Amino acid sequence: MSDVAYRLLDPTRPAMGLIVLRVDETIEQDFRRYIPPEAARLHVTRVQSGDNLTPDVIAGMEADLGAAAGLLPPSAGFDVVGYACTSGTAQIGPDRVRALVAAGTPTRHVTNPLSAALAAFADRGLGRVGIVSPYVASVAASLRRAFVAEGVAVPEMLSFGEEVEARVARIDPRSIAEAARALVAHGGMDAVFLSCTNLQTYDILPELEAELGLPVLSSNRVLAWHMCRLAGIAAVAAPSR
Repeated sequence: MSDVAYRLLDPTRPAMGLIVLRVDETIEQDFRRYIPPEAARLHVTRVQSGDNLTPDVIAGMEADLGAAAGLLPPSAGFDVVGYACTSGTAQIGPDRVRALVAAGTPTRHVTNPLSAALAAFADRGLGRVGIVSPYVASVAASLRRAFVAEGVAVPEMLSFGEEVEARVARIDPRSIAEAARALVAHGGMDAVFLSCTNLQTYDILPELEAELGLPVLSSNRVLAWHMCRLAGIAAVAAPSR
């Protein structure tokens, strides 16, 4: 057998890494709709997480985050890596998440849904944001504190009080839309944030924005937008103004 000569290709599209919770069934599907394959190379890894979303489970993810990042292909030359957990980032802290991911894989940028949401709020001048979340109170509280600590008022927050992640992924989008309407009825906010990467929000966002007359952002939408921005991709997954 003889060796045959070959050529190597230099990648021309930005590389993105996504660290997804073991129990998340939603964000990968959303990302492949938000970010078309011709725009970027998307590589996905999973981080160990429990079936129930509790503060203890989130704390346990911190120990495994670096190893999960290390399972991304090291030769990809990542422009950005995202940790796809809103509540996890709120509890672990964005700076700690950034350090753990960067220690696990070489990348120019690291982001997460919390940092992405804050960047989207700042970009649009949004200072009073209502939150819809699936979390139990002990998990939801850390997200509210994280927003308030960065100068974003949260005048109202509604939650489904769900702890089981398999059920979160199956919450009817119509129920999410109803919760958003109930939230806005309280008044006093200039945007709505649908928190959790496992919520099915992709298809309801345009209609909700048109109906409510407010920006309606989701964890997956802002994370995709922020990763595109950090990777230098224009006009992909851009939330409306």
